[in-house]
Amino acid sequence: MSTELKTYAPGQTLLIDADDTLWENNIYFERAIAAFISYVNHHEYTRDEVREKLNEVEREHTAAHGYGLSSFRHSLLTCFERLSSQGLTPEKHERIVSFVQSIADQDIELLPGVAETLPELASRHRLILMTKGNQLEQADKLARSGLGSYFTAVEIPKEKNQEAYREVCTKYELTPQSAGRCTTWMIGNSPKSDINPALSAGLHAIYIHHPSTWVLEHDAMIPPPEGQRLLELDRFSTLARHF
Repeated sequence: MSTELKTYAPGQTLLIDADDTLWENNIYFERAIAAFISYVNHHEYTRDEVREKLNEVEREHTAAHGYGLSSFRHSLLTCFERLSSQGLTPEKHERIVSFVQSIADQDIELLPGVAETLPELASRHRLILMTKGNQLEQADKLARSGLGSYFTAVEIPKEKNQEAYREVCTKYELTPQSAGRCTTWMIGNSPKSDINPALSAGLHAIYIHHPSTWVLEHDAMIPPPEGQRLLELDRFSTLARHF
């Protein structure tokens, strides 16, 4: 991993994550989860234990149904049913769904430096948005963000794994990391989805720390293979100093 200041030539391809890289996302889920845990008010499990139960359900549901608000809604309802002995009444169902709706009602909040830095990067490099999740939800967030014009393409795979990165590289004829000055980088805040699979697919990667990255996206970052680079930056705007 490197934090050294090095400038890369124009013409790079930058794959850029969306949630918690370009705009806030997980903080709204965390607020909804906190409200849910308070509502459950379990008398046997602590708040941390209820959260761990919810994490288990979310792992199950994202594996089976993917990401997005629908999956999250089912996770909250399932978690409540597993923890409660009173049953899920229509009133309780409506209250839990309201926690999810609070996320949908949020305006897009760009992260610091994104609005100024993204057009600067787009003037020198090829930008492709690569974010996993629900197709309609992610496309809607991009449209509401006002950032769509800076990307030459948008990819929303169900999962961002090694295979997904290789498919995108093949689709857009992206230059492998070992070929000349113009190479391909993945930029994001998730070690699990943005950094490790991109490095495994032969790309360079840039990790931009976010203090509220989803717990299910936490992972130990692998060291970059020989000939590949892994940069770690503290904010999005620092990209302009490198690219």
